[in-house]
Amino acid sequence: MAAPTLTLARNGVGLLQVAAWGERKAVSKWLWHGFSTRRGGRSRVYCGEDAPGEMNLGFTDADDREAVAQNRRLLAEAVTGDAATPIVALRQFHSNLVIVASAADAERGRPRKADGAISAEPGFLIAIQTADCIPVLVADRKRRVVAGFHAGWRGTVKRIVELGVGRMRMEFGSRPGDLIAAIGPGVGQCCYAVGEEVVSEFESQFSYGRELFREAFDSDPVRKKYPMLFLTQRAPGHSPIEPALHLNLIEANRRQLLDAGVKASAISVTGGCTSCHTDLFFSHRASQGHAGRMMSVIGIRG
Repeated sequence: MAAPTLTLARNGVGLLQVAAWGERKAVSKWLWHGFSTRRGGRSRVYCGEDAPGEMNLGFTDADDREAVAQNRRLLAEAVTGDAATPIVALRQFHSNLVIVASAADAERGRPRKADGAISAEPGFLIAIQTADCIPVLVADRKRRVVAGFHAGWRGTVKRIVELGVGRMRMEFGSRPGDLIAAIGPGVGQCCYAVGEEVVSEFESQFSYGRELFREAFDSDPVRKKYPMLFLTQRAPGHSPIEPALHLNLIEANRRQLLDAGVKASAISVTGGCTSCHTDLFFSHRASQGHAGRMMSVIGIRG
């Protein structure tokens, strides 16, 4: 998957933004949004000694809490122009729970437990944290309602995005034809090998479930370097070397937006594969768990 083009904010923060949203004056005049990257920031724990600081936005055990808080202020400034703009993050747990958020949530001692948030209140940013999972941002361009969803494979199977759009309809009267959506950077099908149990979960929930997977023979550097270690007693061509199954999580969430009634022309895919482009993105898979967190944010101008 090709690397995306970043927008560099005045404070040095590297962002991805939806070009189509910026081109719509009727939308851009009231909507804040952005997908963060590693670029910019004050964190030091996930980069080399000689590298500049990075934009880790998650309060991970490895990072300094004040550095992360400063990064969050930098992100708010890059997106809204004001470092004091509240950011409402969630305590994500791979569910399909969606809350109605408000600026008051930013003052809570602990984030609310959910994987999606919707709001029609101006003056703050809804934030979704990821490091391979798929972030999805949605906006109602007529009623000025915004939403953010965290869609790993478990949340996707539970229809977090489809149910979230339904919640926008129930709470605020949003009509699917008025919605615009953006799918942000996450692990691409090129790098997302999964087990048969994941295939079974998707096939049990979606009629198109199997279409989200493709077979691929993954490159194994150990096997390449030491091929003799993997020889078996079986006749040539009969060894149990099976192709891996790769999940297209981006397409899975695009299909949910379509099923929820969002127009295909209103859905943008922004960003690249987090596992391929670790110079731009944090990737839990590519770093064997030693990764920071990015934020995908959306809000209504105050």
